Amino acid sequence: MRLAWIAAPVAGAAALVGALAWSAPEDNNRGDVYRQLELFADVLARVEQDYVTEIDEEAAMEAALQGMLASLDPHSSYLSPSDFRDMRLQARGEYHGLGVEVTIEDGVVRVVSPIDDTPAARAGIQAGDYFTAINGESIVGLTLNDAVQLMRGEAGTEVTVTVAREGQEPFDVTIARQVINVRAVTARVEGGDIGVIRVSTFNERTGAMLQDAIRAVRRDSGGTLRGVVLDLRNNPGGLLDQAIEVSDAFLDGGEVVSTRGRQPEDVQRYNARRGDDLAGVPIVVLINGASASASEIVAGALQDRGRALVVGTDSFGKGSVQTLIPLQGGRDGALRLTTARYYTPAGRSIQGAGITPDLEVGARRVDPAQLPRGISEADLPNALNNDSGAQRRGAHVPEDQPPENWDPEEDYQLSRAMEFLRGGVVVERLRARAG
Repeated sequence: MRLAWIAAPVAGAAALVGALAWSAPEDNNRGDVYRQLELFADVLARVEQDYVTEIDEEAAMEAALQGMLASLDPHSSYLSPSDFRDMRLQARGEYHGLGVEVTIEDGVVRVVSPIDDTPAARAGIQAGDYFTAINGESIVGLTLNDAVQLMRGEAGTEVTVTVAREGQEPFDVTIARQVINVRAVTARVEGGDIGVIRVSTFNERTGAMLQDAIRAVRRDSGGTLRGVVLDLRNNPGGLLDQAIEVSDAFLDGGEVVSTRGRQPEDVQRYNARRGDDLAGVPIVVLINGASASASEIVAGALQDRGRALVVGTDSFGKGSVQTLIPLQGGRDGALRLTTARYYTPAGRSIQGAGITPDLEVGARRVDPAQLPRGISEADLPNALNNDSGAQRRGAHVPEDQPPENWDPEEDYQLSRAMEFLRGGVVVERLRARAG
C-alpha cells in the first residue's frame, strides 16, 4: 500500500505509513552502480581504519544515506527507526516537542510556521525566523533530521533556541517542551453572519474536525450564514487524503487534484463526492507565503473549480508528493521519497511558483524601499523545477495593504476577507469567472 504525504519539511509534521514491496529497477548501467558501491565500501573501510579517532559507523552510514537523498530534492530523506515511530505519532496529531514547522535553507534551520497554540507559538516564534543554535550549540550545517532531534525531548524539559530575525540582533528564547496535541481545525462566527474556519495542519483528524467546524458555524450563525472564511495561512501541509477530504467538503463532485509520477502511466486523479456541505455559501480562502503543499491543493482546487475566492499573498509553492516506504517493515526505519508531482484541476503545477491569490491583500504595510525577503519552495536546495514553466512572482508591494493608521494587533487580511463576503465581492467575482 502506497500512501502519499505532501508537506513542507518539518519538525513535528504529519507522516504516512504503509507497507510497500520494493524491487531494484532495471538499469543498463548496473555495472557502474556496482563499481560505485565498491568505491563507497573502500572509502568506508579506509575511514574506519585510518581516521584520527574511532567513528560511529551507524551515524556515518545514516549521514551517507541522508546526503544521497538530499542531493535529489529538499523533501526526500531517510528516517531512522525512532524518527519513523515519531512520525507515525505525529500523523495522529500528537508528539513531544515545540510545535514548530521548519526547513533547511543554506545550512540554517528556518521556520516555516509555528503551529497554533503550541509552546513555539506562545513564545513568539514567527514564520521566517532562523534557528542558529540550540542550548548554546550551533546547529548551522546540521541536517534537518539532526536539528529536529535536538528540538525534541520529553514534555516538561526546556530548550533554549537562538533566533535570528530579519532586522534584529540574534536573541535567545527558552521554550518548555510539551505533548503537542494539534487541534487541526477551529471555528467561530464573526458578526453573527461570517464563519471563520481555521485549518492549521492536515493530520488524520482534520477531515472529521472540519465537519464539526462546518456544523458549528451553521448552528452559531442561526441560519444567517452569509459566507465562510477558510483560513489556511501558515499551514505547512500534511496528508494528501486529508487535503482531498477538506476540498470534498466544499465541492459538488468533480476533480480535486491529480498526481503524475515518473512514468507516463503513473497518473492518479482524485475526485470529490457529490454534495457541497455548505450548500453554496460563498467562501474566501486565506493563504500566505507559509501556506504549503496540502493547503495549496485545497486553495488551488477551490480556485480552479470556481468555488472560492482566494485572498492573501502568494503561497509557498510545494508541488510534490512524498511516499513513506518502510524498510524491513520499519525495523530499519523508512525512506521518505518524492514520487510524484501534483496538479490542480486546471492542470497547473504550483511547484516553485505557488498559488497566486485572486485578490492580493498584505498582512502588514510594506515599505517599497525595503521589500521583505520571503522564502519559497524555489529557494530550497535542489528543488524540483516547474515542468509547466510557471515562475514565482518577485518581491513587490501588495495591491491591497493596511492603511498607515491600522492597528497592528488587528488582522487586516481577515478583515478584508469578511468585507469581500459581506459586500458581495466574492459572489460577483465568482459569477464573472463562471460566465
